[in-house]
Parts: sequence; structure tokens; C-alpha cells
Amino acid sequence: MKIAIGSDHAGYELKKTAKSWLEGHGYDVNDMGPYSDESVDYPDYARKVAGAVAAGEYDQGVLLCGSGVGVSISANKIPGIRAALAFNPEIAALARQHNDANVICFPARFSDEETITKSLENWFAAEFEGGRHERRVKKIEP
Repeated sequence: MKIAIGSDHAGYELKKTAKSWLEGHGYDVNDMGPYSDESVDYPDYARKVAGAVAAGEYDQGVLLCGSGVGVSISANKIPGIRAALAFNPEIAALARQHNDANVICFPARFSDEETITKSLENWFAAEFEGGRHERRVKKIEP
């Protein structure tokens, strides 16, 4: 499975944790930046990741910023993206099971390595349940 990952400066350190976990579990990961903790604008990286997922170049996306909200909003502006803010492992699983989310977003200033890795574990172990959730997900697209 191919994964696109990105962050802003606030998410830079935990992005390294997420990338390491993904690669350690056999995922093909493309780090779309940034490559340091110097100040950057989160929409630039959210658009890169979400655009690549929407174009079918990657199967899933992972984004991090200080609150996770900025990258979530930015990613969700891309047609075909269902970006979910996951602040704990349970929400990460539900985002896949109920919302068929294809980009997971983390609040780096409110997360730690354990939360990120357990959330990724739950995210990739979960499957979309369909059924009544499919009807709702179809209503998201314009």
C-alpha cells in the first residue's frame, strides 16, 4: 500500500515517528515534506498529500499540524478526499469504519508517539463497514 505523508513545522517531529512506523510495517511511504522544523504553511502540504491521494497516486494519506484542524480543512477542499481528525486510536478506527476516510490527520501539539502509532495501527486495521454508513458517505460528495 502506498502512503503519502506530510505536515507543517509543528508536526515535523511526529511525522518522523509516523513515517518510521509505516515503513516498519511494510508501507511504501512518500514524505511530501517539510524536511525540517522551519516554519511553513500547512495548506501547501495538505494539498500535496490530498491531491496525490485524490489522483490515485497513493492509497491513503497521513497529515499532521499543530491542532490537526488546519490540515483537515485544507485536505477536505480536494474533491474525493475524506480527511478525518484523529485525536485518539478509537476515533482513528471509526473514521475508517464509518466515514471511509482516506486521509488521517493528527494534532501534533496534543499527541505523543504512542497515540500516533496506536492510531495508525487502528486506522490500517479497520475496514469501511458500508451499509448505512455508505449511504451517508455518498451524501458527502457534491
